[in-house]
Amino acid sequence: MAGFGHGTRRHPRSRGRTWSRTGPDRATLGIVGAICAIAGFFVLGIILGPVAIVCGWLAMGRSWSGPRPAPALVALVLGAIDTLLAVIWLAGAATPGMGLA
Repeated sequence: MAGFGHGTRRHPRSRGRTWSRTGPDRATLGIVGAICAIAGFFVLGIILGPVAIVCGWLAMGRSWSGPRPAPALVALVLGAIDTLLAVIWLAGAATPGMGLA
């Protein structure tokens, strides 16, 4: 019984497996991530770095396999560098002896 006369030719996928098309696509996420990563080198690196990492990861399709678009990879790598530099800068600013002299 294929659904009382309603075959699967019209709708080959079930409703649970189809994705909504309302969110941003992968190319947009890659570009936004790359912009956040570049801007993070100048201001708010501790915030914009992880945002760039997340945007790059989502733009890559949440996997390392398959073709990787260039903006997504740039966002991921620069976001990681940006976050690492921000953490090192914060750790260096919090060392003893760097306060009031």
